[in-house]
Amino acid sequence: MTGPALRVPEELSARVPAEQRGAGRDRDGVRLLVSHGTEVSHHVFGELPGLLRAGDLLVVNTSPTLAAAVDGRVGHTRVVVHFSTRGDDGRWAVELREPDGRAATRARAGIRGRGALPAAAGGGPAGAQVRLPGGARLVLEEPLSARGDRLWWARVSGAEVPAVLREHGRAIRYSYTERDQPLSAYQTVFALPSADGTGSAEMPSAARPFTARLVAELVSRGLQFAPVTLHTGVASAEVHEPPYPERFSVPEASARLINAAGAGDGRVIAVGTTAVRAVESAAGAGGVVRAAAGWTDLVVTPERGVRVVDGLLTGLHEPEASHLLMLEAVAGRAAIDRGYDAAVRGRYLWHEFGDVHLLLP
Repeated sequence: MTGPALRVPEELSARVPAEQRGAGRDRDGVRLLVSHGTEVSHHVFGELPGLLRAGDLLVVNTSPTLAAAVDGRVGHTRVVVHFSTRGDDGRWAVELREPDGRAATRARAGIRGRGALPAAAGGGPAGAQVRLPGGARLVLEEPLSARGDRLWWARVSGAEVPAVLREHGRAIRYSYTERDQPLSAYQTVFALPSADGTGSAEMPSAARPFTARLVAELVSRGLQFAPVTLHTGVASAEVHEPPYPERFSVPEASARLINAAGAGDGRVIAVGTTAVRAVESAAGAGGVVRAAAGWTDLVVTPERGVRVVDGLLTGLHEPEASHLLMLEAVAGRAAIDRGYDAAVRGRYLWHEFGDVHLLLP
């Protein structure tokens, strides 16, 4: 979106959570870039209550983050399986990656050796089997989409996937981070456990800087929260592509809150691109939100626009990421270009443990 002119230096990747970057710092100690149109100001996240106003509504994603990375073997070759999304038929969309010796993984580098999975297949072909810990076995069946073969539908036998993840999984992480973190580092204050063991393969990270203390202060100032759920799948850090269909839910009570804010003086501010996708998927052509649940394949672009969301709190995305089209739909191209230029010059930190950007009309 912002194009090749914007380059994010590697040293601006957040390698550890905020609370590990300085003595006494909490999650809300990350920096907050605020864009009012093309006007930019610099803050810390703990100042958020003073930047919003009574009557504003924050739409938050309650999806919990899964321990979705599990070690496996194809023959004598080690692989890492990323469990992305559970389908309605019990299968899971998965991505196979190659260990790089640092507990992180390389994308689609090719699995060599006996029983190899060729690089061109991105973890295929159909029928390939992966042995998982505890005696479970995963069988690749077909690519998730005709658009590519990074993700495959696979069936697991010998164990239930939620049990495998609980006992043998860890949070997905990429090589820009310094080390593995406990799963708690990837949970937001809004995360709610799901009865069926589903959740997000990757953290809905825009909400990570919120603390219980900060939520209480926002409520005391007259702001409200509307919970929605969208279980986000694996978004490869190396392969920038449109989002795949994801499971979402907008409850009736949240739909009423969103419609009331839109009809009054309050602004509807989505916390994260996942919240935008969920609420816009439940909105009719006139902008009225109704309770909805199921799968969404909505891709929010400047051409489609937004019908409900007035503002967006989001992380900083790489220049090639499709999420930037959604940001442009909310705030306009000029605001995004100006904000991202300020973020690079101001040495803001990128990725899930990094700083955040508040886009306001």
